[in-house]
Amino acid sequence: MAASTALLFLSPAFAMAAPDVVVSIKPIHSLVASIMKGVGEPSLIVEGAASPHTYTLKPSNARALENADVVFWVGPGLEAFLDKPLEALPKNAKVVELEDAPGLTKLPFREGGAFEGHDHGDHAEAGEGADDHAHDHGAEEAGHDDHAKAEHADDHGHDHGAEDAAAAGEVNGHEDHAHEGHDHDEHEHGGTDMHLWLDPSNAKAMAAEIAKSLGDADPANKAAYEANLTTLNAEIDALDTEIAAQLKPVLEKPFIVFHDAYQYFEKRYGVRVAGSVTVSPETMPGAERLSTIHAKIEELGAACVFAEPQFEPKLISVVTEGTQAKSGVLDPEGGALEAGPGLYGQLMRNLSTSMSTCLSQ
Repeated sequence: MAASTALLFLSPAFAMAAPDVVVSIKPIHSLVASIMKGVGEPSLIVEGAASPHTYTLKPSNARALENADVVFWVGPGLEAFLDKPLEALPKNAKVVELEDAPGLTKLPFREGGAFEGHDHGDHAEAGEGADDHAHDHGAEEAGHDDHAKAEHADDHGHDHGAEDAAAAGEVNGHEDHAHEGHDHDEHEHGGTDMHLWLDPSNAKAMAAEIAKSLGDADPANKAAYEANLTTLNAEIDALDTEIAAQLKPVLEKPFIVFHDAYQYFEKRYGVRVAGSVTVSPETMPGAERLSTIHAKIEELGAACVFAEPQFEPKLISVVTEGTQAKSGVLDPEGGALEAGPGLYGQLMRNLSTSMSTCLSQ
């Protein structure tokens, strides 16, 4: 009897329970789910086709956060709706802000016009790098040191409004969370572009931080997290090479995107994003902006204009009217995809396929 009882407690069902993990958005959730394979499943806050740019925290989300052992998010520059609720969490909850992950390449937001200040002379070099895409990732990332690596504590550039306060009210009654004490009132607009995951090298850097954080919170499963990280890194490397090969024939064709979410993808692969319909997805463009983009499409002979599934597609019809530009859809946050470990790879492949298909017409 005693022997059988001992065997029960050694069985997987009685193994150390996985931590309760909550993740903000789908691309990050995919990376966390990959690292947690065989151990547990993380919860997701921004589900379906919802966008973190316009999301309002639900009571069910607030309850999930209250029960979380570990919370992963990119940072307040992207998920502003989470900022105050996370500060109100119990101190024993571990909050991991992935924009602080070591080894990230960070780019400043481009603002105003249709990227008039953006120098497409860099594209020839980027294209060459894509040609021989057996990347030397260390050298490449060292080359990115010239980019403005906006310091986290100074550059989130977001506005906490009544929505945040209401959301924070869902998670109250706790002492202030040890959330690195950000003084967000001092953030200046126009900090770091937070779509970090669209560069596979950044996805690997965030995955490493995810595995480390999970291992620290759950030492019993540390070896599993590390093994899953090794597998994920190999998958991302193969994905990176695949995308570079697919995009190689269309690198010189300019296109317009709905909002400026793609510069990490652009820098990585050398594609030629010529401008965005709107500077910020929270603010719909006025007539003057639409006129500017229409003129830019005609001036450059832009081959495609890409919408996003979360936002108003009619704007794309307005700016392409009377031009030769085709239209397509890009989904940088995986809104149309099923959440899970496979989402990151599918998201990146979909971006590459949509660009390649439209620009090849």
